[in-house]
This record gives sequence, structure tokens and C-alpha cells, in this order.
Amino acid sequence: MPPDPEEQAVAVFVALTDPTRRALLEELARAGPATVTDLARRLPISRQAVAKHLGHLAEAGLITAGEPTGRRHPYRLEPAAIRPAQVWLARLANRWDDRLSALERALDADTDKESLHDEQA
Repeated sequence: MPPDPEEQAVAVFVALTDPTRRALLEELARAGPATVTDLARRLPISRQAVAKHLGHLAEAGLITAGEPTGRRHPYRLEPAAIRPAQVWLARLANRWDDRLSALERALDADTDKESLHDEQA
């Protein structure tokens, strides 16, 4: 059964709250699949910390472990996992756009009333 989109979005947002996890995602996006050891060499954190953070990212569905080659287990991005979060953000942005448009219309109407009042005075 596919994950609930709202739960998936929450998991993505939670995973992205940590700057180290964001750095790991950026590194995977920049350089492609990498192992825990590869990532620990590139970033200023221990191998154990990398493994822990990769676990959180995997739980959120943002990465997966690729097919092992010997003892190497490369991790790669899973861009589909971020889509529910993008959909949620888009809906929020649309609501804000609607509210800002309503505010703009109200302010324009108020300005028009003031202009009419000034002309009559």
C-alpha cells in the first residue's frame, strides 16, 4: 500500500529540518550515488553520523540503498518522495496568493472610496 501523501510530506519536512541531512542530499544530488564511507570523506562528519542521517533520509523515502557491489552499498536520491511535500507547498502558496489577491482588491476598493470622497469634498 502506498504511503499516505500527507504522512509522506511530513516525513520529508522532518528529514529536511536537519542541516546535515540537507548537506547529504545536496552531495548525492551533486555527485551521484555514494556509500557511507564516500560521504564521510566528503563531509566534516563521522561515518557513524552519516549512517544515522542516511537512515532518517531513507525512512522519509528521500534516498534508497542501491544494489551492493561487494561491501559497498551506494545510496541514491529518490526524487519521487519529495513530490507530496511539493504538492502541499503549492497548495499553501495558492492559498496565500488567494489571500493576498483578496487583500489587494480590498485595499484598491478602499483607495477608490477615499479618492471619491476627496473629489466630492
